[in-house]
This record gives sequence, structure tokens and C-alpha cells, in this order.
Amino acid sequence: MSLLNVSALGKTFGGIKAVDGVSFGVAAGELLALIGPNGAGKTTTFNMVNGQLAADGGSVKLAGHELIGRKPREIWRLGVGRTFQIAETFASLTVVENVQMALLSADGRIFSLWRRAAAHRRDDALALLAQVGMAAQADRPCSELAYGDVKRVELAIAMANGPKLLLMDEPTAGMAPKERNDLMALTKKLVVERGMAVLFTEHSMDVVFAYADRIIVLARGRLIAEGNPAEIRDHAKVQEVYFGTGKTFEKANAMKEGA
Repeated sequence: MSLLNVSALGKTFGGIKAVDGVSFGVAAGELLALIGPNGAGKTTTFNMVNGQLAADGGSVKLAGHELIGRKPREIWRLGVGRTFQIAETFASLTVVENVQMALLSADGRIFSLWRRAAAHRRDDALALLAQVGMAAQADRPCSELAYGDVKRVELAIAMANGPKLLLMDEPTAGMAPKERNDLMALTKKLVVERGMAVLFTEHSMDVVFAYADRIIVLARGRLIAEGNPAEIRDHAKVQEVYFGTGKTFEKANAMKEGA
């Protein structure tokens, strides 16, 4: 049974259907990859699920709660975490203070210069950092971290509200191959341990096929395929949409690695 249920989701811009009747579900403990060529409607779909963009029609339900019409903050408090293509942290704050800021938000508290984040639930913040392998760097400023470590901190921040669903927008963008694999292996581990559902977009096909439990494919705003990695890898329509004819995902990955 799906934790997240998206049904007949639609969005039109200037007469163009960016998303046209898209439906899918994500189960607890599942990593679902949302892929497609440029202009397929991935980002639009993603932003409607998260409430950053208003849908023209359809339904998005999390554990039976309708998300359409709710603001991102309301959706966050219902148990939806999110990471972004470009990691969003406060560079001037320490690693642990960044997580404490997220805990303040999850608790409905307001941060101010007169009440530092460092006074709020430090032990809980450290526990979250331990889960992503960043506890030893808790008191370092985020500005001093390598980019791969910043992405780990962002993951801890996204989990501050104890999410049922985690949305990850291009989680491995800008990362080296080892960093990509380390981050997604960590995400997979957390999904199993916490029973979260994860919906992620990704351009790196090696990441998608290595870590996704299922994959859905959009093209021109419509869902054209869904299935496990093996089924999608061999899907004729997906191959055509991505590469035309004569290429496979394996060949594309080989060319990318050799570039």
C-alpha cells in the first residue's frame, strides 16, 4: 500500500501542459526515482508534490492527507522532508546549529539573534548527525566542509521533522562518483531503518539504476513507463525518448564515465 498517492496531477503554463494527468504511488521503505529528458515535467511534478507550485488539478495524498492547497511549511509539518539540487545550509553556523535550526522549525519555534539555535535540542541534533556520519564535525562551521559533507548535513536537516516522505531533488548533483554512491548508500540505509518513502529526481543514470527500487519516466508531461530498474533499462519507449534508436543506458553510462 502506498504512503504517497499522486493521482491525475496536472499543470498548464500558457496553454502548454507541463504535467498531464500523472499518477503514481510511493510505498514506505521504497526509493522511487522520477526521471525523464529535459522538459519532461519532472521539476514541475516535484514542486507540486511539495506545495511550492500550485496544481491545476489532481490529488496528492500523504497517508490519506490531501497536500494540494497546502503551503510548504504545512506539508513539512505533516512529515515531508526535502533536499535540494544545490545544498541549502547556513554557512556561518556550525554543523550542529544548522540541524538545531531545523528542529526549531519542526517544533514551531522561532529563531532569533537573541535566542541562539545552540540552546535547542543539541542532543537530538547530534543524534541526527550521527546517523549521517557527521557527528565528529558537529562544531565546525558549514563553510569549512567539503561539498559531499554539506550534502550529508542537508540530509540530517531534512530528517529533523521525522519525515514519512523524503523528497530529494538531484541529490548527487555536483558530486564525484564516490561521493554520489556514498550519499545514496546512506539514503538507502536510512530508508530501511526508518521505513521512509523517498521520491527523487536524478540525471545520473548510474545512481538511478543502482539505488532505485522502482523508476517512473516522464516525457512531455506524461508518464510513459514505470517499473523496476531492469524493466526500465530495457523499455523500448524509454530508450527512444532518451537516446533515439541504437543506444542503451549501458552505452550511455560507459560514454559518460569515459568522458
